[in-house]
Amino acid sequence: MKPTLFVLAAGMGSRYGGLKQLDGLGPNGETIMDYSIYDAMKAGFGKIVFVIRQSFEKDFKTVVIDKFKDLIDTELVFQEISNVPEGSTYIPEREKPWGTNHAVLMGKDVIHEPFAVINADDFYGQESFAVLADFLRGVEGKKNEYCMVGYHVGNTLSESGAVSRGVCVVDENGLLQNVVERTSIEEKGGTINYLDENKKEVAIPANTPVSMNMWGFTPDYFDYSEKYFKKFLAEEGQKLKSEFYIPLAVNNLIVEKIATCKVLDTPSKWFGVTYAEDRPQVVLKINELIRKGVYPEKLFK
Repeated sequence: MKPTLFVLAAGMGSRYGGLKQLDGLGPNGETIMDYSIYDAMKAGFGKIVFVIRQSFEKDFKTVVIDKFKDLIDTELVFQEISNVPEGSTYIPEREKPWGTNHAVLMGKDVIHEPFAVINADDFYGQESFAVLADFLRGVEGKKNEYCMVGYHVGNTLSESGAVSRGVCVVDENGLLQNVVERTSIEEKGGTINYLDENKKEVAIPANTPVSMNMWGFTPDYFDYSEKYFKKFLAEEGQKLKSEFYIPLAVNNLIVEKIATCKVLDTPSKWFGVTYAEDRPQVVLKINELIRKGVYPEKLFK
């Protein structure tokens, strides 16, 4: 059975107002998500599941799904605030859903095979999809063996300003121990630094692995996530802006020694439009990859 790619796209409407980040960056109007799906198909993924908000279902089908529907199986699932386990309550004034791991839970009824999770608006690179697909093929029929693609922090910086990254703590077997959020990461004079809790600059090696929200799971992950989500809502459900993120659930499973998470190394360079000023750089990077023959001029004929 081929692994499934689960694309987190529910933030599209809220973050950008409509579907603005389906911005054409490739020479024929290709979006960053188009390149991810092209790479996933090449790596051997067999199905794409998109999680979106119901409010832009019609636009999303026209702009996105119609492009791929004859090339690969596609499914749509929806993330809404009201999608909470039976018996759970939350603050009525809340306006947005509960974050990335809440989005992942929306795939429970349609994904029954090993699956990858990515953000819709991040460029991950072909090597990353290849190592992820290999791992997922290897855990077919298994449980509690997950993975995360660990990018070298030096391959994830923005030329337009500082970034925040989840820095991975990894043991001698390449297994994730923890993800520590670091802020104000940027390169100065050939050294990459972040600001610690005391606002002091701390140097970090360029090859330090960081999380860019590219994960691999087996379907048992849904059951654990649902259990943690119930607990999360009981503790945080009355807060207006609380978020149920993927690293929170993964970290719990590691601490409780229920599951392992292998950090997969990738030489890929991540990029995305963190700042408006990043857009021209992203266009240049895509054109350079086309010039090198990594991608065809027109992705989907």
